[in-house]
Amino acid sequence: MLSDDWHLTEDVDDFLARAGDFLCSRAALHNTPLTDLEKLQVRKAADHETASCVFGRLESAGEVRAVFYLTARGRLGLTPLPAGQTEVLAARLAALGHCPAHVVADHDTAGGFAESWQRYTSAASVLFWRTHLYRLGTLTPPRPSPAGRGRLTGGRDREQVVRWCREFCVDVGERSSLDMIDAGSWEESRFGDRRFTFWETPEGIPTSNALYQRLGYVRVADFAGYRFSYDAPRGRRVGAAAWRDGRSRRNPPSP
Repeated sequence: MLSDDWHLTEDVDDFLARAGDFLCSRAALHNTPLTDLEKLQVRKAADHETASCVFGRLESAGEVRAVFYLTARGRLGLTPLPAGQTEVLAARLAALGHCPAHVVADHDTAGGFAESWQRYTSAASVLFWRTHLYRLGTLTPPRPSPAGRGRLTGGRDREQVVRWCREFCVDVGERSSLDMIDAGSWEESRFGDRRFTFWETPEGIPTSNALYQRLGYVRVADFAGYRFSYDAPRGRRVGAAAWRDGRSRRNPPSP
């Protein structure tokens, strides 16, 4: 029988003081949690409302093995969980009355939690997002070098950047960022604090994302997101077949 070793807090600073080393130990794999948690720290420092967020760490033999965070917007982020721990976590969150809007994690963890959450709450789950995470291995400059040059975007490029990021959100079903962009809250979206570079050819065209793999980016993990519905018929789960059939849009690597 698995023991419930999840330790919960509502203080992001306390959470990172205890779990930060674990997250940084595999910075590529934990790229999304590190980014999300840094944003929550910034919002707390700026007196934004973060009191309704919940953070948890799974400990075993005095070491952190996994973490979760549940934001005020209902985003449940998970690092890879050991076998059986999706059941333990789902039971704990359900008992505390939490109702995440969606879960985002590596493919196996996200799917496992969606199934566990359905058993405890009868919530239907829909696969709404999936992507591949890449990291740079050995840089392999293209030969011959492509025509053109890189250029950091500036104020005159903002409209183009916003438009392309919005189109990306539509393509991959990223509802939360899409809603923020449409509401005029670009800075609050996950794109708002990033720096963008355009690669401009003499004809003025950005290149295909396939370039990343040719430059030496290697695949780290597959990720998925499941959205929860609390008023659908019991037992309904949509999207698993879509994952298995392999028909997906390849997304650019995380920074």
